Amino acid sequence: MNDWRIYRGVGQPHDGVRRLPAPPPWRDFAASRENGESGPEDPSSARRLGVRRRLVESYAPRPAEVDAVNAALYLRRPLLVTGNPGTGKSTLAYAIAHELGLGRVLRWPIVSRTTLQDGLHRYDAIGRLQDVQLERARGEAEAAASASGIGSYIRLGPLGTALLPADEPRVLLIDELDKSDLDLPNDLLNTLEEGEFSIPELERLAEREPVVEVLTDDGERVAVRSGRIACTAFPVIVLTSNGERDFPAPLLRRCIQLELEAPGEEQLTAMVEAHLGPEGVAAGTDLIRRFLAREPGEVLAADQLLNALFLTRHDPRAQSLTRERIAEMLMQPLDRTR
Repeated sequence: MNDWRIYRGVGQPHDGVRRLPAPPPWRDFAASRENGESGPEDPSSARRLGVRRRLVESYAPRPAEVDAVNAALYLRRPLLVTGNPGTGKSTLAYAIAHELGLGRVLRWPIVSRTTLQDGLHRYDAIGRLQDVQLERARGEAEAAASASGIGSYIRLGPLGTALLPADEPRVLLIDELDKSDLDLPNDLLNTLEEGEFSIPELERLAEREPVVEVLTDDGERVAVRSGRIACTAFPVIVLTSNGERDFPAPLLRRCIQLELEAPGEEQLTAMVEAHLGPEGVAAGTDLIRRFLAREPGEVLAADQLLNALFLTRHDPRAQSLTRERIAEMLMQPLDRTR
């Protein structure tokens, strides 16, 4: 069919969604791991870094970015990455994990209600109480057995999982820290400095149950001794911020700071090639130039460019729309007043 539209706005049900083409690579949540890769690869890497992940090195990060990452690795310090939306702050964590073979990225998205406890561990006391009451109705012996399984009701958060003892560090992405309330940046200080924390519910049982198995953010079971978790390899922590607020000096002192600039022509070209291949670059030269020619101070995200390229180049049914209309619709400056 020449008509690229799936939804027509005619008010009559139809089965057009069945001819919806494959999603853009960066929105393909069902994509499997790339064939031939070894080791525990993060399933999100293909979407974040591009299906052609062998081209990750072609992203051509600026020397300051490479230096900041290495400084954080050597000094075992968190990396605080700031910059406008769409400059690749979150993607940097996935690039580090991919290149260094550090497995799945632990992701902790921050919202205004997020507390330190959310990142460390959660104890489902209500769920445990309900289970005990159910077992008690069946018999006192079963109830007593159920009451001792406290580990089944404790799950480590992303930060808690990252601090588990390990031979190699985990990569932890604390995303959009500037969205938190005023307390969280200060609450993080001690944990980031000491690399350890306690689980009070288990500390109280330490004499009776010195070792308790709990769930991790990965969904696996690990043993916790005496209710305390202390890292042996400090995790690679990437904190991101859109610059919407200032952080306290004690947090800044504990971090390596990096401000990501908007991607230049070299970075954009490599990004397009990693996601859409050389043919995507060849067909999208005009849109790449349009992206680069934006007004000084205008905020555009790289994924806006990728969306425009995908719709105009990789879906032939979109060719009835002019590239100008697609670019105008999908590449609106993010800071433009509506």
